[in-house]
Amino acid sequence: MAKAPSKPKALPAGRQARAKKVAPKRAATPRAKAIPKKKAAAPVIPAVEHKLRIRVKAYEHKILDLSVKQIMDTAARFDAVVVGPVPLPTEIKRWTVNRSTFVYKDAREQFEMRVHKRLIDIMNPSPKVIEALTNLNLPSGVTIDVKMV
Repeated sequence: MAKAPSKPKALPAGRQARAKKVAPKRAATPRAKAIPKKKAAAPVIPAVEHKLRIRVKAYEHKILDLSVKQIMDTAARFDAVVVGPVPLPTEIKRWTVNRSTFVYKDAREQFEMRVHKRLIDIMNPSPKVIEALTNLNLPSGVTIDVKMV
């Protein structure tokens, strides 16, 4: 036997009024095409053939910053293009040590050593710049790694 089509259920009076309020459909309006903007001329950057990458490390950040300033001043004196200094993450080494031997296991001391790092890039260095950087007299406790990239 085939079922007769059922009538839609009637909604309560309050919900009927809300159900009838349907937003009317908008007529499709043609959209204007976006006008492409003129591209600004890109600044001319000289090609980087090679660069001198200097990594400076020290335990004290004040000495490190003075050394970096000295390197930057030396490079600027010879009109070199310098990028940086870029601060790299500080490497922290921690140790926990018992304060005494035997019974007092809960009494401990913690020590840490921080290694601060900076990165400087010198673009297309001239031989004069390289010679001036090799003759720099930096304070003790500052380690320098120089790479040609």
